[in-house]
Amino acid sequence: MVEQVEGTRTHCPYCSLQCGMQLHRRGRETTVAAWEEFPTNQGAMCRKGWTSTALLRDRERITTPLVRDPATGTFRAAEWDEALDLVASRLADLQRRHGHDAVAVFGGGGLTNEKAYSLGKFARVALRTSQVDYNGRWCMSSAASAGTRAFGLDRGLPFPLRDIEHTDVLVLVGSNLAETMPPAARHLDALRRNGGKVVVVDPRRTATADRADVVLQPVPGTDLALARGVLHAVVAGGWVDQAYVDARTTGFEQVRRDVATAWPELTERVTGVAADDVRALARMLGEAENVIVLTARGAEQHAQGSDTVLAWVNVALALGQCGKLLSGYGCLTGQGNGQGGREHGQKADQLPGYRSIEDPAAREHVAGVWGVDPAGLPGRGRSAYELLDAIGADGGPKGLLVFGSNIVVSAPNAHHVSGRLDALELLVVADFVMSETAARADVVLPVTQWAEETGTMTNLEGRVILRRRAVSPPQGVRSDLEVLAGLAGRLGAPAGFDTDPERVFDELRRASAGGPADYAGISYARITDEHGVFWPCPADDHPGTERMFLDRFAHPDGRARFHAVSHRGPAEQPCGDYPLYLTTGRVLAQYQSGAQTRRIRELGDEGAFVELHPMVAARVGVGDGEEVRVRTRRGTMRAPARVSTTIRPDTVFVPFHWVGANQLTNDALDPASRMPEFKVCAAAVEAASDGPVGGVADADASTGAADGLPTIRPRSARPPARPATAAPSASPLATSASAVDAAVTSPCAADADATPGGVDG
Repeated sequence: MVEQVEGTRTHCPYCSLQCGMQLHRRGRETTVAAWEEFPTNQGAMCRKGWTSTALLRDRERITTPLVRDPATGTFRAAEWDEALDLVASRLADLQRRHGHDAVAVFGGGGLTNEKAYSLGKFARVALRTSQVDYNGRWCMSSAASAGTRAFGLDRGLPFPLRDIEHTDVLVLVGSNLAETMPPAARHLDALRRNGGKVVVVDPRRTATADRADVVLQPVPGTDLALARGVLHAVVAGGWVDQAYVDARTTGFEQVRRDVATAWPELTERVTGVAADDVRALARMLGEAENVIVLTARGAEQHAQGSDTVLAWVNVALALGQCGKLLSGYGCLTGQGNGQGGREHGQKADQLPGYRSIEDPAAREHVAGVWGVDPAGLPGRGRSAYELLDAIGADGGPKGLLVFGSNIVVSAPNAHHVSGRLDALELLVVADFVMSETAARADVVLPVTQWAEETGTMTNLEGRVILRRRAVSPPQGVRSDLEVLAGLAGRLGAPAGFDTDPERVFDELRRASAGGPADYAGISYARITDEHGVFWPCPADDHPGTERMFLDRFAHPDGRARFHAVSHRGPAEQPCGDYPLYLTTGRVLAQYQSGAQTRRIRELGDEGAFVELHPMVAARVGVGDGEEVRVRTRRGTMRAPARVSTTIRPDTVFVPFHWVGANQLTNDALDPASRMPEFKVCAAAVEAASDGPVGGVADADASTGAADGLPTIRPRSARPPARPATAAPSASPLATSASAVDAAVTSPCAADADATPGGVDG
């Protein structure tokens, strides 16, 4: 019988709010109840949270290791010792033949702090490979890069979420808060009740826009240009807080000169936002006492994502808002542990405590905690997409271990990435269900899920919280910590790997001590007593840092940095062959790759859709609900049309929770953050009945492969060749019907360079 723990206080398995909840075990059923005392959500949850326990009894749960038979391509059950022995021997053989970097590790932003920390330690100590990164690179990295450059430190929100209720103006750039984290949307309503204003910047008019006072719908990929235009108008209107700029910042004069030519009329030509609206927003911000600017993936998942965030930070700094109560800039982190997951070592360039792996002092400190020679620690490795692009290729890793990520659905240019996975000599996936990525593996290791394990998470506010084990896992399932310890022992690792989460966290505290993300003063006991502790918290008697930068910023001189940034536009521009912008995002009932939420009957799974404007629908001859084909330079997909006047007529939208959307997206990278350009590329739409098109075979996204056990086929030896590419067109489409028609009939410009890092110069 399953162990029973009544009334366990824990947290939701999904987004970065990490809503508090109580789990009650009654017989075979585990039910969710509100935990009203937890401050972030105060008992409120979305439908995903309320139904989250359904996944604990999913009939497709993997409960035994699976090993692929190389002769038939099918999986067979294996004992744990056999599976771990096989994986360890194959890893050792690959490294013996090709060197330490022949093996790579890929983590996830949903892993607990303990697992993320152990994964990074495992890569550097047990495998001694530099080839480790995680899927959070595709979520918050642009905001993290910009925050570090502007403030000297990245913590998504430098203030608690409740502060937005009491500001005067809240600007949401690229965030559909009402659907991606619904319990947080109540803060927008409270702000408006208190007399404040909400501004939403998004190419689509979303459910969040319905809660706003001002809605601006720029051309996809032009948020940076809009920010520059707003700052120009702020300067022209005399709303710069010069005393603040002089006392707390550097670099403003260069930015002032840089935006002198970004007049609102030019901004209108680039973004499609009327010049009068640009000036009106500048006036609203300039006349407000308190302003908060929040960015999310819509602004950040671009080849200029870091610069886009910096442009909006420039606006907040010029207004004197950062490092001030009820004001400032923040990033709405997406994944459940998107904040903590980027702090403790599973990134290619990082050691625990948000330390740089290239800093000799950091290497010495962390190596001392691990009991190894700092000279033996590898250096910086490839970023997430660059790592996946290299696997199976000459000079790239030959083996890959995946923890907490469904790469086949979530990676950009996913058809190409799937081919790279198939080129590996060894693919090992740790998961609790047969995801699309696990279905391609050589070995699948069944691991625990959220309610079956204890561990800390760090939510979007920088609040470290504690998930508690509420039920026992099924027989035959192990935790990720046990998997890592089992492999490390077999590989002869020189350092120990604990399997007890609290002891691992205590080691993490020591490793992070003195670093930018200092957890030294945080303990399981304090988290329990205080409903979470904000980092940095360097000592047991330190209260934690709920609000950052009130006295000084984290740069050595205590000042924030302005950065002059220019708008280049998306790496791909529309043309005659691909006349529309494609953008992607989430929907209310699903989460990330859908591997979890698509299995929950109560949430429903209506499949993907293509949202398009009535003018586009009329042009291609389709009605609402009729199937359309979306084409980009990387692939095609089919899904029903959803005709809506709330999207720009030059833009189509596809949710990314199903196979298909990311077979279309562009893998051009931000030069600073290495973020792929998920949020905009050139696309064409046609009625699916028009017949087949060339290029990659259609991905039928009407249902997800995870709705039933995926078909297991032998993995191919080599991936398909990548399509040839060239340079982009220059001008964005206008929003009129005549402009759409003109684009359809105009000659196509040469294609954009969609190779990794193609926008780096």
